[in-house]
Amino acid sequence: MELEILGMNFGCVLGALSAWQFPEKDCLLPLVSKLLGYCIVAASTTVKVPQILKILKHNSIRGLSVVAFELEVVGYTIALAYCIHKGLPFSAYGELLFLLIQAIILIAIIYYYSQPIGGKTWIKPFLYCALAPTVLGGQIDPFLFEALYASQHAIFFFARVPQIWENYKNKSTGELSFLTCFMNCAGSIVRVFTSIQENAPLSVIMGSVLGIVTNGTILSQILIYQKPVAKKEKKEE
Repeated sequence: MELEILGMNFGCVLGALSAWQFPEKDCLLPLVSKLLGYCIVAASTTVKVPQILKILKHNSIRGLSVVAFELEVVGYTIALAYCIHKGLPFSAYGELLFLLIQAIILIAIIYYYSQPIGGKTWIKPFLYCALAPTVLGGQIDPFLFEALYASQHAIFFFARVPQIWENYKNKSTGELSFLTCFMNCAGSIVRVFTSIQENAPLSVIMGSVLGIVTNGTILSQILIYQKPVAKKEKKEE
């Protein structure tokens, strides 16, 4: 029985169920992986929206590390370019496209609330716009591409470290969105499973593992440093 939709083979699963049998592992796991992959891609379209809305609501970027968000944009660009270059299925990396778009919007908002902006700050977006098309188009030496992708793990790590340190130093997570951090962490956990099922390179899997560690750390800080709102309101009364 053949029934394939968006690269997902429902045939063997439906065939097994119609025969009142539980689908075999080799049939079920790839389908579950594809479904989870597309769920991650769909969810990624709104991952950073809570963070954007929180900044706009409070008109503040208090407690946010600008460098951390800048490095995120670079990391997403490299990771997206590498996955496209390697010919991985869209379900294995599609969220990177939407995360990159939202990350660019987010950094633009952060720049807006960081007024006045110095001349050196404007060099960064101009440099990015000049180099990003070349990287995304894969128009660089293959060896350099591999080295660049290997470096994106360090980029994502150092994108999180300034924010983690900022949180620790202030004993507060400022305007960080719990929902955005939670979705980032959950997405990294699920992506480890889907990457293994899609036979993605080890470097891709390790990137997701690193995401679990760093995003999990920030998530725990939000829980630890959150203010007891109820008690505060009671005192004000």
